[in-house]
Amino acid sequence: MTAPWFEDEIAAAVAPLLPGLAVEVVSEIDSTSSELMRRARDGRCAPVLLVTERQTAGRGRMGRSWQSAQDQREPASLTFSLGLPLMPRDWSGLSLAIGVSVAESLDPSKAGRIALKWPNDLWVEDCKLGGILIETALPQNGTAERYLVIGIGLNIGPRESAGLGTAPAWLQQWRPDANAAGVLREIVVPLVNDVLLFGDRGFVPFAERFAARDILRGREVQLSDGTVGRCEGVGWGGELLVQTASGVKTITSAEVSVRPRPAAQ
Repeated sequence: MTAPWFEDEIAAAVAPLLPGLAVEVVSEIDSTSSELMRRARDGRCAPVLLVTERQTAGRGRMGRSWQSAQDQREPASLTFSLGLPLMPRDWSGLSLAIGVSVAESLDPSKAGRIALKWPNDLWVEDCKLGGILIETALPQNGTAERYLVIGIGLNIGPRESAGLGTAPAWLQQWRPDANAAGVLREIVVPLVNDVLLFGDRGFVPFAERFAARDILRGREVQLSDGTVGRCEGVGWGGELLVQTASGVKTITSAEVSVRPRPAAQ
């Protein structure tokens, strides 16, 4: 390990919200989310925060890869997954709520740098700071709860843009003293609190908070299915609203990607 990760401190801070949370840090793994999904399928469904200093086969949405940026002295990325049983009334908008939680922890100002791009990215001036992957497993123990795995990857230090679909941003661009362990300590307790809030009340408590950071709202966008139009923000269930030539199109599927259209020259 390159530096202390404060596992005991984090577990103690989270305990009032999520008793029994185990905090594990490993130097290298294929994917923290893949590991927690494997455990869930094997019936191991206790709350756990799994952190890695290097991820070799990270996954993003729609099967895309997400690799850790590396620095010789310390991890240049923060990569972790949070797993816990959850049974919300409606799963819609969870990735947006997670994005709100992380953005507000790192950048509390309402006029801050970190924006949110539907459905699961954190952006800074049209560059990608990080991403979120939501997965669930149905434990084989007869419970109605599903096991939720939230994977989060954030760029802490500089990283090359080669091979990336969107140019990267990193936290040290405006917080030069930021490091992965410190960022983890900042975001975990609010994250757990917001996950539990979502479990109780769904996306509604997050809708206006997301709107305040919505990087697509009011912009011309293009969807991966060829649709073009003007983004009108998101609905109360986290659905993307796009005004097209034939009317407002509502997008709920995470299998559809959306990007801002380049400004006309």
